[in-house]
Amino acid sequence: MNVSVLPKSPWIDAELTMVEDACRQFYQRDCLPYYEEWEERGDVGRETWEKAGSMGLLGAMVPEEYGGPGGNFAYDAVIAYQGNLLGVDGWGGGLHNAIVIPYVLNYGSEDQKKRLLPKLVSGELIGAIAMSEPSTGSDLQGIKTTAIKEGNHYSISGQKTFITNGKLANLVVTVAKTDPTEGARGTSLFLVETDEVEGFRHGRNLDKIGMKSNDTSELFYDSVKVPTSSLLGPEEGQGFFQLMGELPQERLLIAIYAIARIDRALGVTLDYVKERKAFGKSISEYQNTQFELAECKTEATIGKVFVDHCISEHLLGNLTTEMASMAKYWLTDLQSKIIDRCLQLHGGYGYMNEYPIARMYRDNRVERIYGGTNEIMKVLIARGLWSK
Repeated sequence: MNVSVLPKSPWIDAELTMVEDACRQFYQRDCLPYYEEWEERGDVGRETWEKAGSMGLLGAMVPEEYGGPGGNFAYDAVIAYQGNLLGVDGWGGGLHNAIVIPYVLNYGSEDQKKRLLPKLVSGELIGAIAMSEPSTGSDLQGIKTTAIKEGNHYSISGQKTFITNGKLANLVVTVAKTDPTEGARGTSLFLVETDEVEGFRHGRNLDKIGMKSNDTSELFYDSVKVPTSSLLGPEEGQGFFQLMGELPQERLLIAIYAIARIDRALGVTLDYVKERKAFGKSISEYQNTQFELAECKTEATIGKVFVDHCISEHLLGNLTTEMASMAKYWLTDLQSKIIDRCLQLHGGYGYMNEYPIARMYRDNRVERIYGGTNEIMKVLIARGLWSK
């Protein structure tokens, strides 16, 4: 199933249609034939990142002066959507493109941009962001990792977990406390080039329920010395505010993942019910099947329209924390609901790993957790209500 069953996005123009075609070529030629191998191995391999870089699918928002094409978030939205539509949802390109790179673009010094962005665009550097810790998930103010300034360098010590791209990443945006007594105002971000430092260690690749092909790992910092120029931003204490500034885009990205996988689930289920026969006729001829899919298509279309609205607002600079939170929580909840209903229509075959709906059932569950749990999203939405 390679064709979307949901309405085309109104913000996609002729140039973005060409990007869609390039994405499909990359995913179909360079990803899908190897996907089962990646699932077993637990990562997509560094060569996949280099191929993506050579095809211009990394760093779409990076200006030409730093080695990129000078696009906007719409390009990354297309790249993310097409990957999940085609079933290449384990590749962490979305995080690299739309989460890690913007930190360098928006807060990095001129030297950091000139030195790091071209390598992020080519795939030489693979990005990750290290926020979560064993005792700290959504509570970013409670992190324990410290960065102590010692002359012309910082010494970073701590442990991170659940880090997407964690095994292969060699540029890690690291959240640490530069002043543990100051709460949020004592938090800073550091650009840690892991190949250039001592004391940094990639931990085990975590054994997850789903998203098996994505390398999600632990990271260990044992008095890792980084130069003071690794600090992101002009001064210490800006990390929490930098994170808050970028999280709406991250949450919109997760909503895009969700609606793309919904699109795929509907497509593979439509194909299945037309082919599968029971009691002498195809399952698609039964009214129960028709009603179930009619409801799913209706809800999915509503979700797609909302996501498209959020993307359009974001491109205009109008995406709010509350709107991004609504998109993240509602679309990921809807995804779980629709995929469950589509699996039911597959009957026993839906529970078999050889059918794509089974992997979608496993893979989708984490999206109600990462990027801030859906419960946290509701808290943020409620705060917006009370502040009006």
